[in-house]
Amino acid sequence: MTDLFRLDGKVAVVTGGGRGIGLMMARGLLQAGASVYLSSRKEAELDAAVEALSPLGRVSAVPADLGTAEGVAALTAAVTGREDAIHALFNNAGAAWGAPYEEFPESGFDKVYNVNVKGVFLLTRALTPLLNAAATEDDPARVINTGSIDGIVAPGKGRDNFSYSASKAAVHMLTRHLAGELAPKILVNAIAPGLFESRMTKEMLRAGSDAVGAGMPLGRIGQPDDIAGISVFLASRASAYITGAVIPVDGGVSTIS
Repeated sequence: MTDLFRLDGKVAVVTGGGRGIGLMMARGLLQAGASVYLSSRKEAELDAAVEALSPLGRVSAVPADLGTAEGVAALTAAVTGREDAIHALFNNAGAAWGAPYEEFPESGFDKVYNVNVKGVFLLTRALTPLLNAAATEDDPARVINTGSIDGIVAPGKGRDNFSYSASKAAVHMLTRHLAGELAPKILVNAIAPGLFESRMTKEMLRAGSDAVGAGMPLGRIGQPDDIAGISVFLASRASAYITGAVIPVDGGVSTIS
């Protein structure tokens, strides 16, 4: 049974991997035996992540702005130059924007959609040849997109992240669409995280993670192992018969909202 979840010899790309949920993903993948490429815009964060994760396995970083075609091309060229195949692509890079309804700017949609939706599509398409090269009949390649519980349940009044929630609903539908397009050689699924500690959720956790988590069905906010576990599962042979799924990792919040 353990072999079902091992990733020895596999290569994964994790975007938005310098911090937050991407860093949690990368740590789990390395611990399961994979080699990992991290990418994000901020080189200093990537360098710190590589230093922290290097004791766990082979990890390297490629700085790129994945909200642009140029950034997608740069990451693709870097990975293609080093690898003949990749087994899993984690489209985790994301952007958010908050502003009151009356003041929400057009640029708040452009930036968020460029990274969260367009970037996911362009990078997946660019890396499809490498994913196809890694696929086998009993263990297809994987694309795992990071959606959000905000793409399933409408945020409450005062949560002024209009473009973010809409973009994550789009990620969920894009996941399903790509699953049909890329089957059977590539499986495409999405993780829809709830509340985890990150720079993006800092304001939501102002009262403290214990206090906020106490109001959730499972009595806590998400922890790094919760993301590591679902990431390893979706990248491993254990999930070889799952595609087009959007899996909430939210402590049950979506069941009561």
